[in-house]
Amino acid sequence: MFEYSSLIAIGLAALAAIILILAALGLVGCRYIPHNRVGVIEKLWSPKGSLKGGRIVASHEEAGFQTRLLRGGLHFGFYPFQFSVHKQPLITVAEGKIAYLYARDGQPLPPTQTLGKVVECNGFQDAAAFLENGGQRGRQRATLREGVYAINTALFVVITEDAVYGGPSQESDKETYKGWQDELKSCNGFSPVVIGFGRNNGRDLPPLPNEAEPDQILSATDQIGVVTVHDGLTLPSGEIIAPQVGGGGNDGHNYFQDTEKFISLGGFRGKQRQVLTDGTFFINRWFASVEMKPKYLIPIGSVGVVVSYYGKPGEDTTGTGFRYGEQVGTDERGVWKKALPPGKYALNPYAVKVEPVPTVNFVLRWITGVTESHRYDQDLRSIELVTSDGYEPLLPLSLVLHIDYERAPSVVQRFGNVKRLITQTLDPILTAFFRDVAQKNSMLDLLVKRETIQQQATEELGNRFKAYDINCIAVLIGRPESQKKGAPDDPIDRLFDQLRLRRLADEQKATYIRQEETATQLKALNEATAIAQKQAELTGTKIAIEIAKNKGAAELAEAEGLAKRDIARADGQSHARELEGRGEASRVSQVGEAEAEVNRKKIAAYGEPRLFALNLLGEQLSKSVQPLVPERMFILGGENGGNGDRLAGGNALNGLLPALLSLLVAEKSGLALSSEKKGDNGDQPGADTKSAGKGNN
Repeated sequence: MFEYSSLIAIGLAALAAIILILAALGLVGCRYIPHNRVGVIEKLWSPKGSLKGGRIVASHEEAGFQTRLLRGGLHFGFYPFQFSVHKQPLITVAEGKIAYLYARDGQPLPPTQTLGKVVECNGFQDAAAFLENGGQRGRQRATLREGVYAINTALFVVITEDAVYGGPSQESDKETYKGWQDELKSCNGFSPVVIGFGRNNGRDLPPLPNEAEPDQILSATDQIGVVTVHDGLTLPSGEIIAPQVGGGGNDGHNYFQDTEKFISLGGFRGKQRQVLTDGTFFINRWFASVEMKPKYLIPIGSVGVVVSYYGKPGEDTTGTGFRYGEQVGTDERGVWKKALPPGKYALNPYAVKVEPVPTVNFVLRWITGVTESHRYDQDLRSIELVTSDGYEPLLPLSLVLHIDYERAPSVVQRFGNVKRLITQTLDPILTAFFRDVAQKNSMLDLLVKRETIQQQATEELGNRFKAYDINCIAVLIGRPESQKKGAPDDPIDRLFDQLRLRRLADEQKATYIRQEETATQLKALNEATAIAQKQAELTGTKIAIEIAKNKGAAELAEAEGLAKRDIARADGQSHARELEGRGEASRVSQVGEAEAEVNRKKIAAYGEPRLFALNLLGEQLSKSVQPLVPERMFILGGENGGNGDRLAGGNALNGLLPALLSLLVAEKSGLALSSEKKGDNGDQPGADTKSAGKGNN
């Protein structure tokens, strides 16, 4: 019990000693400031009196908040009955971030000024220098970059992305400061402007829309920053875009990052003609807001006609013949005479407008529900027609156009843009032309004379479009459709059915002709195939035929030679025989004549021809090898009518032979005998010669 009482007494004594020490330190004005904080001094009273002239912070030891700060450590002389020290945290700005400042005290801003000017004050850490150098109250043009700052929050309100450092009097204006912080967050004002590496400090945001054509919408890496300055000189009357001041680089305002330099160069507030391109820019969003816009992309096959809203008035370059407006030079206000070639351009869309004009052939579809990627024809429809025979078709067609790149500014000057050219000029002209064509032709003509109508339309429309600096390349007509498409009583469908049947008949006729040709070709193919299959044999037979022909020719030649030889030989033999025959005939004739002469002489010698004949017969019989008298003879009859049964030798011969000889001599020489007798009588003087001749025969 004694021990516990002693411990309690010791503790109370120590506490009392500490209290006495603290009281003693307080009496001598000792203050301790942690090293992560600063001490804002508030002087409760001062022999110099209170602040005057609307001042908030005392710079000459007046009562009130003092300009100097207490840093970490022990500080003496700040008596509690005279001073109040407010411990405030150090200001921390994160890496890659921006902090904004609001000054509660300083010189008042003039009516034409929005933000307090930049003065030398060690990054707002020297409050006395800020006030002495003419610092102005209100929102400041200068900002704080990353780091830790010891700032007197009684004079400055510091707004970072994470906190609002309002100092001892923060509670009274807390909502105002919070509203400023929200506004800066909404425009990403605590981060630098990053262009070309992903907008808004790497945050993935969708691409911004382009005010030109859909094919010009680019990604976040193809953006530019359009700057609107909220401080500076006021634009002259009639101007909507502030001109560029300085070089924009080190010799200028460093792309709106050096706000005081921009003001000193005479920069104007409002939308700036100068834009921000790829890079990182630490820009005070209270001084200038940045709006992301895509670069102008002029694709290959197009040019960009520039309509400038900025610049000095230019002189017209079109001459007196062009009455649709003026065209001016580059950097002058109006339609530029020279169009921009394909490429990417960092142009301020508030200062200029670029109208893309295609310079390659492009197609427009007058077809309901069909649109090309350029979308110039999204409002075009199939043309309603009435033919001469009462049909009411819908005619779909396409038009191929070309615009000369040098005439593109004139086209924009006439119509404003290509789409207005199509809807306000080409569509009415084309529609009226084909309605006139339909009234002069029947429905069948539209179907079967399509090529002729296309050529006529291309020629006539081309002549009309030349007046508008447009080249008509081709007019392409589609299949006419009925306004009652799909209905069972569609007259055009019935007409198409008739044409299909007619065409089918023609095709069948052509098919039959082709089949006949195919059969002929097949026959020839089969023959060729058969010949090819027998080619070896055919070749052999042809060779054999050639050999036989050659052999026959040789034999024929040989035979002809032999025949000629035989003919020659036969001719020789015949001639020889003829000569021999003639010789033989002459010899025989001479022999005969000699023999006849001999016989005549013999007859003359015998005196009787019969005697000569008998002499000759006897000679012949004497030469016979056969027996003249047979050994046995049957006498059939005789001169005396003797017995026929008796054999006779010489008697029989004596009976038969004289009779035979008498007959022969009588037959042969009877005429001669009579002639001779007549001759003897002297009636015919030449009888002897004739008898002699007959006897000879």
